[in-house]
Amino acid sequence: MLRRTVFVGAAALTAALLLAAGPASAQVKVATAGPITGEYASFGKQMKDGAEMAVADINAKGGVLGQKLALEVGDDACDPKQAVSVANKFAGDGVKFVDGHFCSSSSIPASKVYTEEGILQITPASTNPKFTDDGSWNTFRTCGRDDQQGQVAGHTIATEFKDRNVAILHDNTTYGKGIADETKKYMNAEGKKEVMYQAYVPGEHDYTALVSRLKEAKINLVYFGGYHSEIGLIVRQAKEQGLQATFLGPDSLVTKEFWQIAGPAGEGVMMTFPSDPRNRPTAAEVVKEFKAKGIDPEGYVLYTYAAMQVFADAATKAKTTDPKKVAEMIKSGGPWHTVLGDLSYDKKGDVTKADYVWYIWHDGNYSQM
Repeated sequence: MLRRTVFVGAAALTAALLLAAGPASAQVKVATAGPITGEYASFGKQMKDGAEMAVADINAKGGVLGQKLALEVGDDACDPKQAVSVANKFAGDGVKFVDGHFCSSSSIPASKVYTEEGILQITPASTNPKFTDDGSWNTFRTCGRDDQQGQVAGHTIATEFKDRNVAILHDNTTYGKGIADETKKYMNAEGKKEVMYQAYVPGEHDYTALVSRLKEAKINLVYFGGYHSEIGLIVRQAKEQGLQATFLGPDSLVTKEFWQIAGPAGEGVMMTFPSDPRNRPTAAEVVKEFKAKGIDPEGYVLYTYAAMQVFADAATKAKTTDPKKVAEMIKSGGPWHTVLGDLSYDKKGDVTKADYVWYIWHDGNYSQM
């Protein structure tokens, strides 16, 4: 009798604790990761803004399979080792899907962790071909690739600037050297040879010696492979030293922070990026939503939003949040209706269509040419 009383009392206590805790609420853990801090933090903010809005909108419509998405944010500072640490933390936290990373040098090593831990990854911004070429079942993008972007840049230099003395500069990062090499490859294939191919050290404050070498070589067109922080500084110091040249760059310049660094010297700088997603009819309602919150969804904001859409819709269609089954559905079940328009995927996890075009900086803003 005594033992039964103790048993009933324990059961009653357990029930009381459960009632006090409230009803259980199942959640699907998702994450975004990028440079939340550091010199590329403007892009980390773009990703955070896009992921947060996407999760809020998806949850407002009932979530995924009746479960709400719970978002974690990881800061990799565009550092490969830190990216791996973030990836391992996500794995330990039970994250099923990662909307990230930003830098290719972070996405690629992090993807190896996600492969082993059974986590799906869609990067909105990492353009280096190796991410999907050497990837596994779990690697996808909503952006294009450097071989697509480099083809546009290389062709333009070879045909529109064929009489210029060209320098190709890069920062020796996975992204920067990758896009520089792709541009060089396509430019060379069309018969245009560079006068200078040079690496520079990222994070420096004085690039006057590099500018002097450009002047000595009579360079009048510079193509950059790298990030806005260094490119903006080199452009400004080049103008201060009187270098008369046209400056071209990649998609890393799609942040207004570039102009804050370059100042008026940024006038006329050109860059490649897909046709402006803010102007696409499929993004109209979401763009209004962002602007109502005082956010300009520039750069990779909408690419991050779209990645979350692809995951949510594919999981719904697959009737499971199991990452491998969702990955299979992404490749076979499209097209996926997103703020970017309809996205379809090839067997590697790349979007089947990329539309890189030229933009130009003018008076503190950039616009499509």
